[in-house]
Amino acid sequence: MSKVKYYYDSETLSYRKIESKKGRKLGIILLSILGMFLSGFLLLLIYINLPYVETPKEKELKRELANMNLQYELLNKKMEQAELVLGQIADRDNNLYRVYFEANPIPEEQRKAGFGGINRYKDLEGFDNSKLIIATSKRLDVLTKQIVVQSRSLDEIAKMAEEKEELLAAIPAIQPVKNEDLTRVASGFGYRTDPFTKARKFHWGMDFTARRGTPVYASGDGIVSRADNTATGYGKHIRIDHGYGYESLYAHLFDYNVRKGQRVKRGDLIGFVGSTGRSEAPHLHYEIFKDNERINPINFYYGNLTPEEFAIMLQNAQQENQSLD
Repeated sequence: MSKVKYYYDSETLSYRKIESKKGRKLGIILLSILGMFLSGFLLLLIYINLPYVETPKEKELKRELANMNLQYELLNKKMEQAELVLGQIADRDNNLYRVYFEANPIPEEQRKAGFGGINRYKDLEGFDNSKLIIATSKRLDVLTKQIVVQSRSLDEIAKMAEEKEELLAAIPAIQPVKNEDLTRVASGFGYRTDPFTKARKFHWGMDFTARRGTPVYASGDGIVSRADNTATGYGKHIRIDHGYGYESLYAHLFDYNVRKGQRVKRGDLIGFVGSTGRSEAPHLHYEIFKDNERINPINFYYGNLTPEEFAIMLQNAQQENQSLD
């Protein structure tokens, strides 16, 4: 039952009953319905756009996810760099160090073998990013195993090296021109453009550009087998017999500092950079022979180059440019 309302009439000095109007009631009902409709519409808009509205907690989680993705990309790049460096070490190990000591190379399947048997990564299953986590874990495990294999190989080589100090001293293991004296590494071992004929031909050594008169050093212990200018194209050149099948050649010299039959030590001054013979500009043409076969000198600079310097030289030597002889 609705309450009866009164108002005070000042003219009659009495209370009179307030009569409710039907139109007013209808207006109130319509306003109520309109209010409910607008409220429902607003709630519907909020519900539709709710996925696009981020709470502070969601924003924090989103930042953490973005940071995790960034860290994963950085980890991948670090692993790629580690795999690259390890691959270069393994290549030099099989094709250089183990060849020196007549040891069998380590098979590729042994270096890159995975892990068989039980599922080592079962505990990592069932998460949102399980595949990603498992793949990264496997990659790290294989990389770790490769490092262990390489470490054992280097230990084996170190032991053999103790027994072959004389061989190590004989191997041409340093750069024949000091880094501070170099203008650049002009050309490497491989196919290059001939400076005179402009034809593509195989370049059997490395060219080091330097000023005329720049010192040239013996890259290993040995005996000077030649110091003359009678070989075609080489001009004034020196050959050193290091023994064990190794021989080094230094061509286009300006002058000699040794004579035939002289015994030299690694690092001894043997001559000076020039441009004699078939040469386009002052530089040293350097070759290495093993059992009378020419081999790439790039693998023989471990005696006086840092890993960074070696990487720069490797990059420059691999460019297929024009040689200087």
